[in-house]
Amino acid sequence: MNLIKQYDNLYHAAIDSIENDTYETDSLIDSINDKRLGVTLIIRPSQQVKNNIQTFLKALKKFDSSQYFYPNSDIHITVMSIISCYDGFNLNKISISDYVSLVKKSLQNTEAFNLHFKGVTASKAGIMIQGFPQNDTLNNLRDQLRKNFKNLPLEQSLDKRYSIQTAHATVVRFRYELKNKMDVLKTIHEYKNHDFGAFTVKELEFVFNDWCLRKQQTKILEKFSI
Repeated sequence: MNLIKQYDNLYHAAIDSIENDTYETDSLIDSINDKRLGVTLIIRPSQQVKNNIQTFLKALKKFDSSQYFYPNSDIHITVMSIISCYDGFNLNKISISDYVSLVKKSLQNTEAFNLHFKGVTASKAGIMIQGFPQNDTLNNLRDQLRKNFKNLPLEQSLDKRYSIQTAHATVVRFRYELKNKMDVLKTIHEYKNHDFGAFTVKELEFVFNDWCLRKQQTKILEKFSI
């Protein structure tokens, strides 16, 4: 299934869930008891792309500012959730150098590539910007990571939640019942095919993070240039 079809399927399922009030809210986002932590390989969009995204978020906030909106510092694309966030994880449980070495090995034949953010999609739990890699570099890297982690006895949860194939950036998470729901839906629809811009991926970050990758809760373990 191509990316456009995947994003469209996500979009229609999410819109149905919002219209029918079967969407999901995350009550832990603001909780001091939220101890969900993990390690993730991510891409950061360019400043211009992030600024373009904020224009969309500003439009949404006019109708419902109570949801969790990602600031520029936290917007990212997940290359791979190496260890998906769970309550009780900490860095003392792993050897960081082993993970860094494995990621480096996986990146050996990876070159810089372009990523285009165009359009909006959603899930039952939030709103996302659609990312489109301009070649197969990202998919090939993910396959290499899966292969290399499979061959070593390191804690990992690759594809545990879902087999990641997209290049989206989550920018809104639902934490309360939606206000002005029809206006929110109208705004999402207006930005359905909006062009947020493109950028060249030249660097990846390996991070220790919380559920939303909030800057104050995220520690960069290593940066990789490609």
